[in-house]
Amino acid sequence: MLTLKCPYCGVQADETELHGDGEAHLTRFGPDASDEDFEGYLFMRKNTRGVHFERWRHVYGCGKWFHAVRDTQTLEVFGTYSAQTTEPPKEVIDAIKAKRPDWEGL
Repeated sequence: MLTLKCPYCGVQADETELHGDGEAHLTRFGPDASDEDFEGYLFMRKNTRGVHFERWRHVYGCGKWFHAVRDTQTLEVFGTYSAQTTEPPKEVIDAIKAKRPDWEGL
């Protein structure tokens, strides 16, 4: 079972307390976006095998959104951080590189 630590309330929650919402750090476009930009936002996701940046919500806890970095093959969690962060924190990147030295980044 997947367990993530909420960066807001500090609770170690298993996936039954959380709701995953797909890829993190997507560029969201406003109402004046082109059809191609909107199509890309809705449908064109990386869906990587290995290290993946995701959005999660602590539904049965504080209710806040956060980002998590995990390996989609092993469920190994490298870290969680605020959803208001536009770039992953250095400590999360360092944790990934410590375990996956060949990882090339977002």
